[in-house]
Order: sequence, then C-alpha cells, then structure tokens
Amino acid sequence: MTLRNGTGAFRDRPVMRTALAAASLLFLTAACTPTATSSSNASTPPAAPTPQASQPAQAPPTTAAAPEVKTCTVPNVVGMIHQTAQDTMQKAGLFFLTEEDASGQGRLLVNDRNWKTTAQNVSPGTVVDCDTKILLTAQKIDG
Repeated sequence: MTLRNGTGAFRDRPVMRTALAAASLLFLTAACTPTATSSSNASTPPAAPTPQASQPAQAPPTTAAAPEVKTCTVPNVVGMIHQTAQDTMQKAGLFFLTEEDASGQGRLLVNDRNWKTTAQNVSPGTVVDCDTKILLTAQKIDG
C-alpha cells in the first residue's frame, strides 16, 4: 500500500485519516498525562508532618508604625460669604464640612452665596486631622 501519491500528499482514504487521528490522540494523551515516578521520590524520604499545636504562635510585630495622620491648619472664615468660606476650608484640605442656620430656625443653606458665615466650631489657626468635622454657622443675608 502506497501512502503518498505522485504529488507527495496523503491519499484520501478514510482508514488512513482515522489511523492518523487515533495516533495523534494517543500521542497527545500520553504527553499530557502525568506519570508517577517512584524512583525519583525513593531517594528523598517524605517529610514528617509538623503538628500545629507544638509551634508557638507568632506575636504581631511591636514596631509596626501607625499610619501617618495628615494634618491641616484651620483658616479663619468668619465674616465670609458662605460659599467662599467653604472654598477656603477645602483649599486648606478640610472637606468634612457641616453647616447650620445661625437663627435657630433650621433653614437649609440652599444658595450658599446668600449666607454669611458667623461662626466656626474649630478656632482659626488650630492644626487638626484633615478628616476633622467642622461646623460652619451662617446667617441669611437680607436682600
């Protein structure tokens, strides 16, 4: 039986194609299947399991540095238009700002440009953690 024709290509026979496919599959299966070799492991004895209870618990490191706290200096914003006061606080790195109506009526400061800042709960010049909550009190501007 001749496997090649005059052009060098395999003849188109179903038996030959099946045999080649089976041989390829067998080769790939053998190449991908892990084999256990007892001779390579024979020279190295298996490691004895270490009991967990006999090992002392490791203490956490005592020299762990605490994360550095970023500090900001509180500016003086009393007397400023409330929007400008907020912008000034944010430029100083202070973003946790709350606000309230100085009249005690509980009105919301919807348009910050119509309010004047009358007080702040942290004194100007104080160095604080930048995540400190700062309360700004404002009075509505008549007009």
